[in-house]
Amino acid sequence: MVKRWLAAGRLMVRDMDLEDVAALKLCLLSLGVLLGLAVPRRKKPAFALFSTLVFIGTYFPLMVKFLVSLVRTDREP
Repeated sequence: MVKRWLAAGRLMVRDMDLEDVAALKLCLLSLGVLLGLAVPRRKKPAFALFSTLVFIGTYFPLMVKFLVSLVRTDREP
């Protein structure tokens, strides 16, 4: 079942354009804000640390891929 979901996700990503990606990012941002509002005050530091680690773990690899693509497009005529 998970393999089917991953295959469907890959197919969807292949068909996405910039507006679709922007809408997905806004949707996930809104979900994150809503979840952040639901966290009790005493647990917010732990969630902040977790969120920071997830951000670092996803942002930097994505930026490395982007920079590699940017260098590659500069080299192509």
